[in-house]
Amino acid sequence: MRQGNYVFTSESVSEGHPDKVSDRISDAIVDTFLTAQPEARVAVETLCTTNHIVIAGEVRGPEAVTARVMEDVARQAVKEIGYEQGGFHWRDAKVDVLVHQQSADIAQGVDALGNKDEGAGDQGIMFGYACRETDAFMPAPIHFAHSILKSLAEARHSGAQPNLGPDAKSQVSLRYVDGKPIGATSVVVSTQHADGLDQDEIREIVRPHVVNVLPDGWMCPEDQFYVNPTGRFVIGGPDGDAGLTGRKIIVDTYGGAAPHGGGAFSGKDPTKVDRSAAYAARYLAKNVVAAGLADRCTIQLSYAIGVSEPLSVYIDTHGTGKVDEDRLSGTLRGLMDLRPRGIRTHLGLNRPIYARTAAYGHFGRTPEADGGFSWERLDLVDPLKSAYA
Repeated sequence: MRQGNYVFTSESVSEGHPDKVSDRISDAIVDTFLTAQPEARVAVETLCTTNHIVIAGEVRGPEAVTARVMEDVARQAVKEIGYEQGGFHWRDAKVDVLVHQQSADIAQGVDALGNKDEGAGDQGIMFGYACRETDAFMPAPIHFAHSILKSLAEARHSGAQPNLGPDAKSQVSLRYVDGKPIGATSVVVSTQHADGLDQDEIREIVRPHVVNVLPDGWMCPEDQFYVNPTGRFVIGGPDGDAGLTGRKIIVDTYGGAAPHGGGAFSGKDPTKVDRSAAYAARYLAKNVVAAGLADRCTIQLSYAIGVSEPLSVYIDTHGTGKVDEDRLSGTLRGLMDLRPRGIRTHLGLNRPIYARTAAYGHFGRTPEADGGFSWERLDLVDPLKSAYA
């Protein structure tokens, strides 16, 4: 984002939003294949609507992951989200699995053969971004929008707020002065709820989850605090609106504060650079900022299908850089192999770690012991500092 004074807004959606239900199912299927065979190839899309789930796509993996297994995975994902409603129930929904084998034409371009290294699973451009606005090195509006919904979801799952439903959205507008956020100008939260609760009751349920997430003194004026603005949100999730995999890509990344290459992440194994190279770009950008080499950093990577080496590595530190950007590009390429196989090896991506990424953002999360969110590690900080000591 630019310097100066302005208001910037980002939104988030909960795990029960229909598009996120679809993302969760698709990523749970990816995890199932990678558990059975770490080198499996998966590209699956999910459609959810009233008591109906349709899974389609292409795979190359063990025959043990049958259509019935994928159906069970989908039902379990919906159950974990919390849908046991008349219009969308994990047990009662019809599940159609329309998954076939990966195209041989795609496979021959991606596979490593003879002296040819493994190629990218598709052409495309991927972006990574990091800044100093939050401890997570994320833009503040999307960071707080995610945190509000995570707080509401934790209260729902724990039983502390049994009247909340799985479907929810948030939107946070922050005022920036001299390019730095100083407080919220408005907050919007819409959350599914049990029948019989009025708008004022929901407002007071939601309020502490906003106040406790925002920094002290950042709460918006009362007349700019909007909760369930339509007045009622009982029918929600796929029963209220159809969901599709890959329809919330700005929610998944930086809330619009940084560019997005256009490709979705969910439902794709890590040979697809839409996913793995976006993770690599975030990893590098975050380490650059954490190392003190810039206050903001955008990295673009580009690939051609079947070609292993990236076509370009572009770095923009938005006038905040402490080192030459061209030199920095070379330094980063020396610290990390940006070929698809190199990315997967460096970040340990051939693991069943993706269902957890499907809601509340792929970035700004805490690295986990089993390799989840490995792209959030800060293990390049010391090598970067040493390179410019």
